[in-house]
Amino acid sequence: HRKQHKKACKQRAAELKDDQLYSQGHERPEGEFCPICALPTPLPKEDHSVIEVCCMKKICNGCNLACAFCRTPCPDNDADVLAMVQARVAKNDPEAIQMLGQKYFYGLGLQKDVRRAVELWTEAAELGSILALHNLGYACVPGKGVEKDMTKALQFWTKAAMQGHAESRYNLGCDEFQKENYHRAARHYLISAKMGH
Repeated sequence: HRKQHKKACKQRAAELKDDQLYSQGHERPEGEFCPICALPTPLPKEDHSVIEVCCMKKICNGCNLACAFCRTPCPDNDADVLAMVQARVAKNDPEAIQMLGQKYFYGLGLQKDVRRAVELWTEAAELGSILALHNLGYACVPGKGVEKDMTKALQFWTKAAMQGHAESRYNLGCDEFQKENYHRAARHYLISAKMGH
């Protein structure tokens, strides 16, 4: 009797975990809407928005005339951009920390240092950056700056997906598809598609 009960408990725990996973993250997070016009930024966001490095606000290309929030002039060279990002990092801005991590990861204006990027993304994720969670997942897949660990990548993507990150949700669908869990994959793909991915 105990073995049957244990199996039923495990199955119920898995069902509850799935309910939580599939019931959260259906809407794009606040940071994916332009704070000026209040419209969602089209995906991929990198092509349709800019980050005002003075205050780390992401605005759509249609509203990108000048920083409407702090009136700081936009920097015109990489050194000034980096200085503004580092000033925001000093104030524990999670998106600035995440952005500095990307600069280290890809070697954009800084010496490429993947381990430092992962450290910064970890800090940014702890401070609430959804994009940092997503990036940590990507770092875990090939093992760049961290140990190669697909399970950990899926954990990061799950956390990001439950907070509304469409690409992380899509990645979970791809993983389920590879495992031939087509019903679970379809659920992830549908949620991701409804969010514009």
